[in-house]
Amino acid sequence: MSNRPVGTRQARELLRVAFGPSVVALVVIAAVVLLQLLIANSDMTGAFGATASMWLGVHQVPVSIGGRELGVMPLLPVLAMIWGTARTTAAATAPNSSWFVTRWVIASALGGPILIAAILLAVIHDAASVISELQTPSALRAFCSVLIVHAIGALIGVGSKVGQRTLAASPLPGWLPEAFRAATAGVLALFGLSGAVTAVSLVVHWGTMHDLFAITDSLFGQLSLTLLSILYIPNVIVGASAIAVGSSAHVGLAAFSSFTVFGGDIPAVPVLAAVPTPPLGPIWVALLIVGAASAVALGQQCARRPLPIGAATGKLLVASVSAALTMALLGYAGGGRLGNFGDVGVDQSTFAPAVFLWFAGIGGLTMAMSGGLTRKPRPVVVPKPEPEPEAQPEPEDEAEYVEFEDEGDPEPEPEPDQPLVSWSAGEPAANEPGEAEAVPGESDDYDDYDYDGDVQETVYEPRPPRYEDLDDDPEEHFIVDDMPDDPVTGDQSRRAGD
Repeated sequence: MSNRPVGTRQARELLRVAFGPSVVALVVIAAVVLLQLLIANSDMTGAFGATASMWLGVHQVPVSIGGRELGVMPLLPVLAMIWGTARTTAAATAPNSSWFVTRWVIASALGGPILIAAILLAVIHDAASVISELQTPSALRAFCSVLIVHAIGALIGVGSKVGQRTLAASPLPGWLPEAFRAATAGVLALFGLSGAVTAVSLVVHWGTMHDLFAITDSLFGQLSLTLLSILYIPNVIVGASAIAVGSSAHVGLAAFSSFTVFGGDIPAVPVLAAVPTPPLGPIWVALLIVGAASAVALGQQCARRPLPIGAATGKLLVASVSAALTMALLGYAGGGRLGNFGDVGVDQSTFAPAVFLWFAGIGGLTMAMSGGLTRKPRPVVVPKPEPEPEAQPEPEDEAEYVEFEDEGDPEPEPEPDQPLVSWSAGEPAANEPGEAEAVPGESDDYDDYDYDGDVQETVYEPRPPRYEDLDDDPEEHFIVDDMPDDPVTGDQSRRAGD
């Protein structure tokens, strides 16, 4: 971790984003120009003008020399510039960066190259006053080309860091990143397979390529032709991609497709030996397999996460449109006017639609066969809960019920005709005549036994006298002093004066 203050570290990162890729490209171009001038044993009069023109040419700005326009610029340098811009912006952006920091990163990625382009336009204008063959390009075209190239790189770099978070917070569908990933897979597959076909064609036309290298006898000239061929390899691959999807490519009056070939003059660049020559054999029709295979790659990427038919169709269409627009942009950047040869490039009216039809048709079929479609889940109907009835107040009973615990077998109630014994205060009364007296510890009644046969001890407890126990004569309930002793317990009766 760096110990520099945060402001200093951020300033260094923004400076690297603004001028890093552009300055590196400028240094490499200046070294190549100086090496060319030294080998040609020429003075350094036009070194600055040539370096500035080549830097703008890296950004697809046409260069005019001696009244002839070179509009077909190599794609390899511009692709390297986009990659460098994307890498520096991604390094300066954190996944949790705020929108304020992200804006400064994008502004730096665009502002630095625009400033360098303005300076180099002034250099070219000054050199054109000395070298009459050099012409100043259009300022509007120069600024627009530089802005577009670095904007694409900045969007790729920043989007790789904060793209997921931005899409999650937006109302856009969640499968959008998967569609872009599928489009990237389709474009890379088409580009790679077309490159393989180009390499095979170069091997087949090895004699033609050897003749093109033989136009110069010097080693430096052959090295220059080799470097020029390497820079223009992506342009040839884009032309092969157009042929593979059923469109056509042309170099001046010469036109090439999977079905017909019209001959014509082509530039003496060794890499152009890969173009087919008439009469066209059936092997070039096999290029259509390249387009189908690329569409299969896109469909497989779309089927990685199965979706309902509506969302899956939307993802496939977005991926196909994105891939078609990308290939159309590459075809436009790789074409242009090439001096007396005329226009070079692909047929833009059929290239993008052909790519879309291949990717949408074969890609959709591949997605369906790979299990990328699912049935839309049926909505679950939750029944509404019925309203609970209002609780009715329970009627209050007039009498309170007391719940007694079960302490065993309840004692049977006495017979209704059995006379109850009344007690005086604190002392049991004698039994009625003719009845047996109850002795503590002994009992002749079966109620004194439990179900196991054990004898239960008779316990006398005072019970309130009932109404029927009372006689009409109140004198029988008086307590007298001369009461005989209790015949059961033998206790003497208490006197009234005790």
